[in-house]
Amino acid sequence: MTRSISGRVAELGLTLEAAAAPAANYVPFVQEGNLLYISGQISRQGGKPTFLGQLGNQVSDEDGVAAARLSGLGILSQIAAATGDRIDRVARVVRLGVFVASTPDFNRQSAVANGASDLMVEVFGDAGRHSRSAVGVASLPQGVAVEVEAVIALTPA
Repeated sequence: MTRSISGRVAELGLTLEAAAAPAANYVPFVQEGNLLYISGQISRQGGKPTFLGQLGNQVSDEDGVAAARLSGLGILSQIAAATGDRIDRVARVVRLGVFVASTPDFNRQSAVANGASDLMVEVFGDAGRHSRSAVGVASLPQGVAVEVEAVIALTPA
């Protein structure tokens, strides 16, 4: 297995962008003991928000899954920033919280959230299997369709 998170992502044919800076008065991650709490990451490419709108309206289910995957890449960028890009520091992805901007009648939030969940398993194998919430909301920051937050268990440094 590759020794870096960015290397593993590259093996999957994906690109890990630089970790996003906070957009307001918070930090992108906090480590407490062996747990790493990662603030919500929105879907972005080239540093710009992508997949704008709501599921069930302007955004298709397929684009929602892609947005969740991009948000998951943002989570991976933050893990890499916190661990010095060391994949061996990740003991387990404990939990993902996935927020899906959606119309009141949209009920496929779980299917959309699989974009992020599947990515974690592709990168970390069984250690990527996690608990999860997938919640529909009216809107998200910068108008994106998906935001993902995470709790990651780390091995000792």
